[in-house]
Amino acid sequence: MLIVGRRCFLFGIATLAAICSSGLGRFRLAVTTDEISDDLLTAIQFLKRFGLRHAELRKFEGQYNTKHSIEKIRAARHLFNDHGIKTAILDTPFFKIPLPPDTPEGHRILDSQWALLDDAMDRAEILGTDKIRTFAFTYRRGERPDPAKWPRIVELVRESAGRAANRGFRIALENVGRSYVATAKEASRILEAIPDANFGLTWDPNNSARSDGEAFPEGYARLDPARIFHIHFRDYLRLPSGKVKWCGIGEGEFDHLGQLRKLLEDDYRETISLETHYTIQGSKMRASESSIKALLKVIERV
Repeated sequence: MLIVGRRCFLFGIATLAAICSSGLGRFRLAVTTDEISDDLLTAIQFLKRFGLRHAELRKFEGQYNTKHSIEKIRAARHLFNDHGIKTAILDTPFFKIPLPPDTPEGHRILDSQWALLDDAMDRAEILGTDKIRTFAFTYRRGERPDPAKWPRIVELVRESAGRAANRGFRIALENVGRSYVATAKEASRILEAIPDANFGLTWDPNNSARSDGEAFPEGYARLDPARIFHIHFRDYLRLPSGKVKWCGIGEGEFDHLGQLRKLLEDDYRETISLETHYTIQGSKMRASESSIKALLKVIERV
């Protein structure tokens, strides 16, 4: 037993040295677990195989983390602890809905959203992260955003930041398609409107590009790096039709090397997740494996 323990210790030291020398030690890199597998242990084993020690938790066992019981979340935390994995950020669908009307029914919808945020904070506390991913309301396909709704959206998002601050959490709002914050320009606008210290972004440059916005360097240049709490990486191709298709890292248009170098220049110390969003022959794991290998090669060049 002593020999096995010593070998494991030496292997751990060697692995850590390899990670640091490869450049990975300069970034807190994660993968969204359900982009690997719906089974947490399978996702954890994948992370460990690539020397990663952080996980973005969105869904597992078929549903959002906020739908799972507290007991199930505690079991997930124990599983992470057993394998040396930390939760980078807790994902929620909070405010990924159309803005409710100012009516009794709309108030009931908002009450359910506030309950969702409370549930998320309970789970984030158990999982040991202070970052919660949220959104800034949506509009339906074929519609256009209504500028008249913006003040109410800012008011409600700022209230979410205040509620989170009261419990010691940070709101990392993601820019996403068909949302009132979809592009870098819109992300910059909401950061300016809500200066609260615990309010920032999950910056998704590919989502910005897909929404006819800017990615890197122009999109990133609009943002205050200190207000970026988390980042999503993948890659995209713009088709002749103008639509955007997700693809493997290095197979598309996004400048991962430039973005990573600029993050180092800006002393970025928060987390980055691979959010794969495509499959290889129907396999999420194969796509995530291909992309993480490509991303690690980019990191070696940083």
